[in-house]
Amino acid sequence: MNERMEVPVIDPSRMQADPARAGRARTGPLTGVRVLDLTSVMMGPYCTQALSDMGAEVIKIEAPEGDSSRTIPPCGISGTSGIFASLNRGKRSVVLDLQQSEGRDACLELAATCDIFIHSMRPRAIERLGLSYDQVASANPQIVYCNLLGFGKGGRYAGLAAYDDAIQAISGLASLQEELIGQPAYMPTVLADKVTGMAGVFAVLAALYHRERSGEGQEIDVPMFETMASFVLVEHLCGAAFDPPIGRAVYPRVMARSRRPFATRDGQLAVLVYNNKQWVSFARIAGREDLVDDPRFRTLPDRSRNLDAWNETVASIIATRTTAEWVDILAQAGVPAMKLNRTDDLFTDPHLEDVGFFKSIEDPVDGTLRLPGFPVTFSKTPGAFAAPASPQGADTDAVLREAGFPPDRIAALRAAGVLDARGGNELSAQQPHLPGI
Repeated sequence: MNERMEVPVIDPSRMQADPARAGRARTGPLTGVRVLDLTSVMMGPYCTQALSDMGAEVIKIEAPEGDSSRTIPPCGISGTSGIFASLNRGKRSVVLDLQQSEGRDACLELAATCDIFIHSMRPRAIERLGLSYDQVASANPQIVYCNLLGFGKGGRYAGLAAYDDAIQAISGLASLQEELIGQPAYMPTVLADKVTGMAGVFAVLAALYHRERSGEGQEIDVPMFETMASFVLVEHLCGAAFDPPIGRAVYPRVMARSRRPFATRDGQLAVLVYNNKQWVSFARIAGREDLVDDPRFRTLPDRSRNLDAWNETVASIIATRTTAEWVDILAQAGVPAMKLNRTDDLFTDPHLEDVGFFKSIEDPVDGTLRLPGFPVTFSKTPGAFAAPASPQGADTDAVLREAGFPPDRIAALRAAGVLDARGGNELSAQQPHLPGI
């Protein structure tokens, strides 16, 4: 291993948050890391939710109109949606009108106390606000600055508005559905938002690690289009990897129309009898030893060339027993098989109950909230969340005081309307064309 280089000393009073001051119990591996979060809706908040769950103090900057996802129905008594409550749990809410120079200046001063600055605005919008990387880095040279973008800055689509549907379309994901159902369709989840949000997590953590070794901050671009193109082509690259291509950019197994959960005697079961060992075990359990030597199914390449016949053969066998019978028998044989859950079933799934996946938290207005927990476990520094999403602007004064703003300046900012929360359902004018909805 290379000898560690000498690392410049970083002033912890300026660069790190004090969890005690924040009033939130933090135990995760990112305890002591402070994040200034200028994102809204889905993609960015999903990224910063993970950082918060891992112990970082996340300061969510909201425009006076508020994050529009606060009011995506259905909403609780407080008027806050379940989506917002989960994505923004444990974060601190600060209202700043970044359209006003005083709000921009206050934001830069907060950035000087943070380790990470992350936003989801288009490049021209963040530049107009005076919060580009160069401007933030002038206040904090060691900042890890992350742009969550629709498209990379070097391409012809740079600066275009981008939402999950648009990225599913241009990345090829929606077109894959056409081969299965006869027309293009979006996945029934905001996949592009969430995949890009996760990419943002590993990107800022890698940059943070570099900073801890070198003392250097840096700017990161995480574009939705490029991220999803990479994601889709993991398996669909196939024959297009060769120049010239030796086949389509499509992975045949996942594009077979016969690939689906199979009907049992009393329900639906997902089964993938994939490798040769599993195929032999399955054939013997079914009493169909003849299938082992069937030339259509003898090896994995054989089965891949006869996908529909393979799937239909498995389907006819699965229909002969109940879901519970198959789950038990196939588990013992090492063959992957899972019953079909609806999304509502997740709240009573016995495995998720065993591992304590859902966490209950008390909101002072909405009462008990049951939210998905952080799925990753750390043996020494467990991630968690201990506080509900803050009401809009609830932490403004406390965060500003902690950053060294004197009371008279806070009062002046409030008198100027810089700190006023106005609520509303429209996207903030100061954060136009946010990727992800």
